[in-house]
Amino acid sequence: MPHTVSLIDRLRIERLVWALDQQIYDLPRRSRIDTRREVRANLVAAAGDVGATEALRRIGGSRQLAESYLTAELGEGPRHSWVAAATFGAGVPLVVIGLLGEAASAYQQGITAGNPNVTGTYSWSGISYLQTAVTFTFDHGQGSQVGGALTPLTYVLWLLGTIACGRLWRLLPQWRARHRREAVAE
Repeated sequence: MPHTVSLIDRLRIERLVWALDQQIYDLPRRSRIDTRREVRANLVAAAGDVGATEALRRIGGSRQLAESYLTAELGEGPRHSWVAAATFGAGVPLVVIGLLGEAASAYQQGITAGNPNVTGTYSWSGISYLQTAVTFTFDHGQGSQVGGALTPLTYVLWLLGTIACGRLWRLLPQWRARHRREAVAE
């Protein structure tokens, strides 16, 4: 006996498809799009046959479904994670620049705490290897600073940390295998 698929049923199906899409974000774009379309079409067809509630119950949770798609496409075991790499890559500069700025500000406040009407030039070497020296110029207690840029080592550590956090080296075997399959197909 066919069931009518109401707007509420379609919204419930779309919610599962959206949740699935968020969990398979490490798949290539084309594969994610194809997976979304396939799951949506299958759920709408199943909802017409057995009802949306039963179709969603039979499919299980989006997490289990996502894991099966990820395993089929990327294999078993630990995988790379673009989300983890992006989070590390975007978050670390915010933290590092904030900490280095606060350290320079603390040094400047330490100088003015000792002598509120200080005049002269002071240099702080910064945090070794992570930033360049900072020069503070004071005129009757009013200070300005120059320097404190990130060093090349900081950028190298940032890049290596992003690769390590996202386990991006795990992409190489998949990339090689995909290109081998494409070469064989031609």
